Formats: sequence, C-alpha cells, structure tokens
Amino acid sequence: MTTLFPNRAGAFWFFGVNANAAGSGFTPSPSTPLLEAATNIDPNPDKGLGDGIQTSDNAVLAYTGPSGTIADVASSTPSDRISVYVVRPGDTLSEIADMFGVSVNTIIWANNLSGTRDIHVGDTLIILPISGIKHTVGKNETLKSIAKKYSADAGEIAQFNGLDAGAPLAVGSVIIIPGAEIAPIETPKPKKGIVHGKTIREPYLGGGGAAQPGYYGDPVPGGVITQGIHGWNAVDIGASRGTPIHAAAAGTVIIARNNGAWNGGYGNYVVITHDNDTQTLYAHMTHPAVSSGQTVEKGQIIGYVGMTGMTTGPHVHFEVRGAANPFRNCSVGSVCSPQ
Repeated sequence: MTTLFPNRAGAFWFFGVNANAAGSGFTPSPSTPLLEAATNIDPNPDKGLGDGIQTSDNAVLAYTGPSGTIADVASSTPSDRISVYVVRPGDTLSEIADMFGVSVNTIIWANNLSGTRDIHVGDTLIILPISGIKHTVGKNETLKSIAKKYSADAGEIAQFNGLDAGAPLAVGSVIIIPGAEIAPIETPKPKKGIVHGKTIREPYLGGGGAAQPGYYGDPVPGGVITQGIHGWNAVDIGASRGTPIHAAAAGTVIIARNNGAWNGGYGNYVVITHDNDTQTLYAHMTHPAVSSGQTVEKGQIIGYVGMTGMTTGPHVHFEVRGAANPFRNCSVGSVCSPQ
C-alpha cells in the first residue's frame, strides 16, 4: 500500500506508539522514531470549532482526527486519545489543528498558549480531543454564572473561546464550555409510567470502551472515591497530599507535565499508553516522578497526589481512554478495588 503524507508534516505520536511527550522541560529522545501524519483522504474535511465538531443533543466532541494512520490511511484515530506533536519549520497552528481534526482553541487551551502565534520550532504540543457543551448566551448571563451552571471555570471558558474575561457577553452568541458536566436530568415518572422530558448525559459517562477485567490496578491504594464517572471517563480518588500515585498498568509515559500551569485544568499530570491500545491519565499531581518516554511497570510510583490545575482538594483525577474505567461501579465515599 502506498501511504500519502502532507508536504510539511510534523512529528507526532498516536496513542499506541512508544513516544516522548510534551511538558515543560521535556523534549523527544533522539532514539525515538518520529512519525509523520498521513494526508486526509477527504478533500473537503470539516474542520475547526464552528463546523469541525460533532454534536449529540448538547454534547460537543472533536472529530476523530486526520483520516488514516501511519500504517493504513483507511483507518482513523480514535477520538478519545491524546497525541503529541513537535512543531516543525513553517507550521502554523491552524495547519496543526487541521491535521488532528481539532479546533485551534483546543490546542491553545491545552497548552497554555497566549495566541495563535505562540508556537516555535521544536515546541511539543499536547493535542487533547475536547469534550464540552455548546451554550447559547442568554440575557444577563455572565462567564461566572455560566461557569457555575456547568461546574466549570470562568477563566478557562474565556481562554478557550478567546474572550475578554472582563467584557460582557453578547446575548445569542454561542460558546463552548470545555470539560463541562451536566448531571443526568430526568423528570419523575407519572402514574401511567410515561417519562416526560429528556435525560442529558455527558458523552463519556458510563465508560470509554469495553471492560478490561483485571488489567488495571489501583493508582491510589486506600484512596476514597470522591466523584464517580465524569468528564473523559474519569473518577476522582481522594487521598492526602503527597500520597504516591501508581501506574494502573504497564506501559510507556507519553506525557509528563510538571510546569504548575492549568494545562487544560489537569495541572501537573501524566499520561501512559498501554499495550491494549488504551491510555490512562493521572491529573492534579504535586509533580510527576517519571519522565516522557520512560517505560513503567504496573504499580510503579509515577507521581504524588496534589492540587494543581482545577481542583478543590487533594485527589487524583484518573481517566481511562479506550476502555471502561475500572472504578465505574464504585460508590462515592467508598474505598473500592478496580474491577
């Protein structure tokens, strides 16, 4: 098979490839093979925040990414995986966004960039597929009131949408609430058993794929479940600040962020890619104990519980991308074993 590549493709790694990852002070290892993006076989792909997203009721998801992989251009990248891209000479942020099928704002928000020109040759960028809610601004609504409604952060909403945090919002304008969560809303059943109204669920509630019994271990043994499935197929596990965080399964670290910044709300975090074609993410660390490109064993200490990013107390935000979260059936307030 002949694989087509764009004229100026940057180096990046998909979820299943051993790779170095982005983070303050981290650069790819010279021994790590660099992959190039395949050309999108669709001559008119829908891209960008406005029409490059898929909606399901009020839920918003980024497209799955460029058509094809390094091995097979007929395949597509799973939409919930995280990628890492190294900026090459001549790259623009819009071209990089088009390559991965995400919006420019998705890249700006996840990498704490000041704007579209804030990229430089050799920079490593985290490409997060963003989940969120599309919201139409109503009369007298403010960033603060909207953030409260969706349990989000006003500053992050402003940054993601390129808004001035101090300026009033235009009534009728549409904004994206990144990482927004809406609790299931269901009206009581009447006596005849007919349900009126509609249940609204965040798209990844309930699992990000098939269950993998016994594959994942406990990242914080003895930790308490403080929030059930939310966001990108995640649970929160509370523990004292400084408690060791363990790799849930063996794999390769692709991201080890240790710059103390928002990083899309994750703060300091680690992402590990596993041999079952999944990724696990561990957020809000005080600091990682591993570096990008490092191979880790199941149960190995990879960081420590902290409060960086968007958090109100010490815990680890534990995501599983590509499989069901092993803590999905655990009760809030319990010390629970992975399933």
